[in-house]
Amino acid sequence: MPPSLREWLPEEHFAWFVLDAVAEMDLSAFYASYRSDGHGRAAHDPAMMVALLLYAYAKGQRSSRGIERECVEDIAYRVIAANQRPDHTTIARFRQRHETALAGLFGDVLGLCAQAGLATVGVIAIDGTKLYANASRDATRDYEQIAREILEQADQIDREEDERFGDSRGDELPPALSTRQGRRGWLREAKHRLEEQRAQQAQPIPKSRPERLRESKRRLEEDLAVERQANLDYEAYRARGVDKTGRGLGAPPKPYEPPATPEGKINVTDPDSQLVKGMRGWIQGYNAQAAVNEQQIVLSAEVTIASPDFGQLEPVLTAAQSELKAAGITDTPTVLLADAGYWHQDQMENIVSRGTQVLIPPDSSKRKGTRPGWDGGLYAFMRGVLEGETGRTLYRKRQGMIEPVFGHTKFNRRMDRFQRRGRSACKSEWRLITATHNLMKLHSHRQALTTA
Repeated sequence: MPPSLREWLPEEHFAWFVLDAVAEMDLSAFYASYRSDGHGRAAHDPAMMVALLLYAYAKGQRSSRGIERECVEDIAYRVIAANQRPDHTTIARFRQRHETALAGLFGDVLGLCAQAGLATVGVIAIDGTKLYANASRDATRDYEQIAREILEQADQIDREEDERFGDSRGDELPPALSTRQGRRGWLREAKHRLEEQRAQQAQPIPKSRPERLRESKRRLEEDLAVERQANLDYEAYRARGVDKTGRGLGAPPKPYEPPATPEGKINVTDPDSQLVKGMRGWIQGYNAQAAVNEQQIVLSAEVTIASPDFGQLEPVLTAAQSELKAAGITDTPTVLLADAGYWHQDQMENIVSRGTQVLIPPDSSKRKGTRPGWDGGLYAFMRGVLEGETGRTLYRKRQGMIEPVFGHTKFNRRMDRFQRRGRSACKSEWRLITATHNLMKLHSHRQALTTA
């Protein structure tokens, strides 16, 4: 009899651990999308595909072509795939088709960590790291450039445009775009609500460039429409002459007229991505957030397009508590650690009211001295707490808890760039990346117990 591939891997190999972990997971969300009446071509077993992706991501291999190649050349991949060879198209389509279910694996792995006693919630650290989008900064366009390219493509596809434009080339800008107006500041609150709505209703990014151009143009027009409506609402508010308490509003503001055409810019490769400031300057990408406990287990993994971490403290903690509750852990974190970029007094007070102590320095470590105007009150109180022995000892844990997680993920496993496009797809990918981090932590924990 020929030798069995299963005999070529030692018993403690990570591949066996992944197969055992997948066997304990609820994969009904994957199986539900397949027909059970025998019609259609037979699909690869979803359990095998899930195990294959978990193992590949844990090893830093996310390329569908790379995974296909490993299923031929690497014994561990061949064992997991039961000596089958799913091609790169099948792997890529599986990730796309099961985007939501793959994101849900984060909760399944966290549940396994909870069973092993690794999902403790005594001290939690929150931080963010910037990841490149699957898009270049050079693909950023303004409204006029997008409109011009749309017209150029329309001219190439349909030569009957010549009759409409006469002797013109067929790619001139519409009259409304020929007049440029000065830049106006966006009404921040209205734009924030729009971004929240887009995050909740995130859709896949179109594959074809013409469709992405139209979507980019639509978003810029939507930005302008929201700005105009917000301006009208504000003018109506000012026309009342009094605020909600009945007090006068004082002198009227300077006249403001929204621009005739959108003035913002958008990336036509990944319209959801934004310019975010990383360690080495501005990059086209996303701000990936995580909450980590003292065992370096990731308790929540979120993705935002905002460059600063301001405003992310409470949402990330709430997501962590929701994930922990689903894993059967209802304990309230005792201490929450974050750097100065997360200082948000309202959110901090809300978290403290829920029974969790917050330790955040009001001053960045890069700043010499205190921030101008940040004196007294909570600022002075927090500085006093962090200067005390207990507060200083607790806060020193922050860097050692969460920075190694990002360093191992981005540099050791080479996961510093998203492979998929769009906010929803990138969030699914980030949750899968962090799930494999937790899986490796769990594997190391069980190995330590075995050898102890």
